[in-house]
Amino acid sequence: MNKAELLGRWTKEKSEELYGVKNWSAGYFSISDNGEVMVNPNKNSKSGEVSLMDIVSGVRERGLDMPVLLRLENLLDSQIAYINDSFKKAMKELGYKNVYRGVYPIKVNQQQQVVEEVTRFGQRYHHGLEVGSKAELIAALPVMKDKEAYLICNGYKDEEFIDLGLYAVKMGFKLFFVIEIPDEVDTIIERSRALGVKPNIGIRVKLSSRAGGHWLESGGDRSIFGLNVSQLINMVDYLKGKDMLDSLKLLHYHVGSQIPNIRDIRSAVLEASRVYSELVKEGAPMGYLDLGGGLAVDYDGSSTNYVHSRNYTVEEYCADIVEAVMTTLDSSGVPHPVILTESGRMTVAYYSVLLFNVLNVEKFEEYDIPDKVDEDAPEQLKNLFDVNKSLSLKNIQECYNDALYYRDEMRDMFKHGKISLRDRSIGEKVFWNTISQIAQEKKKLKNSPPDLEDIESAIADIYYCNFSVFQSIPDSWSIDQLFPIMPIHRLLELPKRNAVIADITCDCDGKIDRFIDLHDVKNTLPLHEMRNGDDYFLGVFLVGAYQETLGDLHNMFGDTNVVSVRITPDGQFDFVKELHGDSVADVLSYFEFDPKEMLVRMRETAEEAIHDGFITAGERPAIMRAYEDGLRGYTYYER
Repeated sequence: MNKAELLGRWTKEKSEELYGVKNWSAGYFSISDNGEVMVNPNKNSKSGEVSLMDIVSGVRERGLDMPVLLRLENLLDSQIAYINDSFKKAMKELGYKNVYRGVYPIKVNQQQQVVEEVTRFGQRYHHGLEVGSKAELIAALPVMKDKEAYLICNGYKDEEFIDLGLYAVKMGFKLFFVIEIPDEVDTIIERSRALGVKPNIGIRVKLSSRAGGHWLESGGDRSIFGLNVSQLINMVDYLKGKDMLDSLKLLHYHVGSQIPNIRDIRSAVLEASRVYSELVKEGAPMGYLDLGGGLAVDYDGSSTNYVHSRNYTVEEYCADIVEAVMTTLDSSGVPHPVILTESGRMTVAYYSVLLFNVLNVEKFEEYDIPDKVDEDAPEQLKNLFDVNKSLSLKNIQECYNDALYYRDEMRDMFKHGKISLRDRSIGEKVFWNTISQIAQEKKKLKNSPPDLEDIESAIADIYYCNFSVFQSIPDSWSIDQLFPIMPIHRLLELPKRNAVIADITCDCDGKIDRFIDLHDVKNTLPLHEMRNGDDYFLGVFLVGAYQETLGDLHNMFGDTNVVSVRITPDGQFDFVKELHGDSVADVLSYFEFDPKEMLVRMRETAEEAIHDGFITAGERPAIMRAYEDGLRGYTYYER
């Protein structure tokens, strides 16, 4: 097929539609006229866009192998601006008489570079941080340069945690201790008096409002953190008795991450605003309403209330929150508070892309089968042939059932020595040819039988790829999280193969067989034929939230190489940071192996092999070099 024919049959618009690029990319990603994925921090603009393939070339020229986690600094900057500007616009249009302040929850991505860049890009908006542990507070304080930004302390707090927070208040930080359990308040009061520092106290309330999605247990009466309304009133009375009610300034709640339905968000805001209003009536100064996280990312691009999507825009999210707070508080004559949100997922998800190469492909191919079987062939094999020859659209379900039945019968007969391996081999070929034909016929049906819904996955190719699901996208394995996945080049070519993706771990769960679709979840991903000698690159998008933090060292595959780029206005890019992934020695040390001691033992093992006559003394240096190179090497497949 020549280029003209190829371009006539397949276009970048068809690829954009097939992979849903315009639906999930928020305008940051597109496909160029030469069929490569482009990234543009200016959203939907042609100026300043960069090809991911050009970045891959730059990565390889610098000696880094795939897989690579690519961090796109500009996208983090843009997302911080987006949420802050959207709230500012909503407040101006609705006449809100206070301001919005965002805080980034460090737990969403705790990498030093990420936290530093959030505070740097967020400084013009006084965008702060949320911490949930003493370690996170220690990480946050040195990078918080803006004293107008807020630092919210959630989670369990011991004396060291509280003392450090109080010293931060003394140094001018706008830090709040959020009470998660009633017992915490005594330690806060005791340490604040000992250090002579007035604390800023917030309370996390358990709302009756709940949200759908993966994390629905975060809210509701039985959520593990926060105070119910009875405990809340008791806390108010307790603070009054300790002459500390003037320290109660913030109300906080969290009903879940990735909330897909705007109705759940609005319901929670209305309830929290009523609680806030009542706390003001109780005499607490208040002034701050922290709505927690929940702002969803539209991973599948469907714009629905499906768990991997959302049925609202960021602008609608901001407007609904501002309006709900105003509606509730204005009716009670309560001044508008500073609104805070802890939108971590939305802030960093777009910022990172996992890039990797395909190593090999196991294709599903139809077999050549004889026109007929021998007269003395097993009856079940003859029946399989009959099913294959009689298949039509009208009897597709019946043929599917019969093919499964006779295939299983033959397998059982083989176990009991009643048929030969050759007969079984012919039966398997006939069976899979039949399944392939059924999959083709099924496409002609308006409504396919339920049994045939996933038949394409049964005959899908397996693309073996240079990465670990458990290390780089653990949510895909653990909670069936969907991420957009697509080739980053060759997008003017028709992708003829339907595939599932396998990683290079030796685990049956090390695969991806669920992919985004506008109307459902697909079990296969359309990919291109591999060309001999040519690299084929795929990208997993929207992986900036949680994946790095949750990565697992399954099969001792460690952290990948990380590259950060900054896109310039003229469409060029600078490599601003490179982090080499774990070497084999690094990963071994995590498991308490000592690489130096291992070298000594390996040398002793080689010497024993010389003594026993397995190798010569002259072969030992090459063996030791190979072992040492392996220790220094990348844990993933190297060129």
